[in-house]
Amino acid sequence: MTRYFVPLLLATSLLTACAVGPNYVRPHTALSAAAPFIGAENTAVTREAVIDKWWMMYNDPVLDRVVADAIAANTDIRVAAARVDHARALLRDAKSNRLPTTGINVSVQRERLPSSQVFPGEGREQTVYDGGLSLSYEVDLFGRVSRGIEAAHGDAAAAQADADGVRAAVIADTVRAYLDITTSAEQLKVAQDTVTLLDTSVRITSARFDVGRSDRLDVLRVMALRDQQAALVPQILADRRAALLRLATLTGRAPADLPADLALQVITPQPAAPIPVGDGAALIARRPDVRAAERRLAADSARIGVATAELYPHISLGGSIGSTALGGQNVLGDGASRWALGPLISWTFPNFSAARARIAAARADDAASLAQFDGTVLIALEETERALTRYARLRERIEILTRTRDEAQRAARITLARQREGRIDFLTVLDAQRTLASAETDLVTARRDASFAQVDLFRALGGGWART
Repeated sequence: MTRYFVPLLLATSLLTACAVGPNYVRPHTALSAAAPFIGAENTAVTREAVIDKWWMMYNDPVLDRVVADAIAANTDIRVAAARVDHARALLRDAKSNRLPTTGINVSVQRERLPSSQVFPGEGREQTVYDGGLSLSYEVDLFGRVSRGIEAAHGDAAAAQADADGVRAAVIADTVRAYLDITTSAEQLKVAQDTVTLLDTSVRITSARFDVGRSDRLDVLRVMALRDQQAALVPQILADRRAALLRLATLTGRAPADLPADLALQVITPQPAAPIPVGDGAALIARRPDVRAAERRLAADSARIGVATAELYPHISLGGSIGSTALGGQNVLGDGASRWALGPLISWTFPNFSAARARIAAARADDAASLAQFDGTVLIALEETERALTRYARLRERIEILTRTRDEAQRAARITLARQREGRIDFLTVLDAQRTLASAETDLVTARRDASFAQVDLFRALGGGWART
């Protein structure tokens, strides 16, 4: 049988290139989308290619260790990896449709025949022994199988891109939580230093009150300002604790298992060089969500072919070889052997309306996926431009607030000195100290916002997903 089946199998396989449905073509990207970023015209960034391990630009070994822990143990990354395994298993299942289906059957049957079916002189009861091997193969003449594999390839690639996106997001969230810890420490120091300064003012004002050179209202006013600043400390401590707890979850730890040295980090790291941002073309090729949308579009395009193939007949080749014997005959003898070979054509009709409805639905899914891809590209560009603009403006804000803080510090020192000498009224002193407290708070808040804006920019650029 083999000398008939194998040549016929090879000949029919040559026909499988005639797959129905559209051949996928990657969507065209507009030149404006691939152009350099509008917001890249500032000294804080460079148009060099984006680096993948962007968190290493901070030159902080503790941060590097925390990110490595998150990559290794984060639960969201583990879920995404399992979904990739699921998609790859479905791809293997789709590929298995290209392989022949085999079967082995063995039976022993004791039967009693009617007398009309028995030759004279033979018994009506007999034992039938039967065994054999069957083989069938679907000839993918219209591409139902090949388009199904193509769709499964797209789904698997999209699942991998989704996993890359989860990894990039987890890294960004981890770095943000770490910076939240350090910037909270800086906020705490500013609040405590402000309270210390106001304690000095309380002592001076109280001493002046004791000698009759100031009234009780002045003391109450400066104490109220001091208590107002002191009230910020518990909130900052709570925010810092929340950041530590969030970092524990991101690194796959219980709160009690978080390394103790993380609570000691009080200096916020800064990138050692301008942030490389590349251009729009590199962004579209790199962003995991764009790649996932493009692969889903490819899968939905292939599903049009799967649905279209249902309009055509299914063609299979089948063969079997075996042996059937009665009673005590030699079951392995030449007289008991049998074989069969032939094609099988099955065609479900005339309900073509259902098949055409499924084709229309597949085309609608394809159109939706194309719109989703276009929208994802636009969102990627928007997020990057917005992050660039925000980061640049926050740097400008820090420069202005730094000058404001320095001026407020000089004014506060002058007014305190003059207060000791009795050369200035209390309201002027109180106003100078209130201005300094506000300036210090605004500056540290702006620095905190700028640190978060850096992370938002790195996240928008789509780095951090490549596997080593």
